[in-house]
Amino acid sequence: MDKKVRQLHQEALVVDTHCDTLLRLLGRSSGSQEQSAYRLRDRHAEGHIDLPRLKEGGVDVQFFAAYIEPIYKPDRSLKRAMQIFDAFFTEVDANSDLMMLATSAQDILTAKEQGKLAAVLAIEGGEALEGDLGVLRLFHRLGVRSIGLTWNERNNIADGVGDSRSKGGLSVFGADLIKEMNRLGILVDVSHLSDPGFWDVVELSTQPIIASHSNSRAVCNHRRNLTDDQIKALAKNGGVMGMNFAAAFVKEDGKPKLDDLLNHIDHIVELVGPEHVGLGSDFDGIGAAPEELTDASTMPLITDGLCKRGYSDEHIRLILGGNYFRVFKEVWG
Repeated sequence: MDKKVRQLHQEALVVDTHCDTLLRLLGRSSGSQEQSAYRLRDRHAEGHIDLPRLKEGGVDVQFFAAYIEPIYKPDRSLKRAMQIFDAFFTEVDANSDLMMLATSAQDILTAKEQGKLAAVLAIEGGEALEGDLGVLRLFHRLGVRSIGLTWNERNNIADGVGDSRSKGGLSVFGADLIKEMNRLGILVDVSHLSDPGFWDVVELSTQPIIASHSNSRAVCNHRRNLTDDQIKALAKNGGVMGMNFAAAFVKEDGKPKLDDLLNHIDHIVELVGPEHVGLGSDFDGIGAAPEELTDASTMPLITDGLCKRGYSDEHIRLILGGNYFRVFKEVWG
């Protein structure tokens, strides 16, 4: 890789808005409660993410999602979220020389200056709230700064993209939740949300929203990706969508290469400009990725690919993390 390309990547703020690595800390078997031997400080042959590989890949900001597995829904979701939070904070404390909790835009700048990973605590699956805005407020106090409203199935907030036969959008609680998330400064994440739910969020949210790990449906016709109309609406809202590395969301035959992922970026940039696209790998939550993107250490290949496609340094910096940082400043302060 060209030295100038690697320098550009290292100097840029690189943000990844979704991974499922926290479940590895608790073991991969569904229902596991005890922490496994998987530690972020160690470099692993398995999985996609650990601190050495994040460092090698130049990743500055990593969102760690607390994914609520179906076995815990609906009545054990809150307890499960707390177990995952505990594993997260245990790792943050154990690796304070290498990473820090980030709850504000300034925290991210501080982490970058100190050469540490800015770790953002997120939730994937609003079931964790158990229908209580008081829980939302407590989550905010704990440091949660992004919530994916649904996973694939329906919950008491909205329909997920895999359970949208009713063509329903946000519930009354879901609408109240959006307003309170806006007030508190928690990112509203529409990845996995049904199409009607997406449009309800766009109508209600007074702050930029994100699709933390979703691609373009026009490039790869998968329900988890956003339509052109949705992308335009997200851009008008000031939001950002993170490119998901999951093979089936990148290319319909499930056998993508890096160029196929870059095709999504090209399409979105042509549609709404370079200010509304970012990265949301979904590492440790996917079975296959574009063949070159084997783990977090390979992130510089994206910068290299964008350079080869003629993107300016300024636009590459926006895509790698600048766009998301703009949203963080506006929503988190």
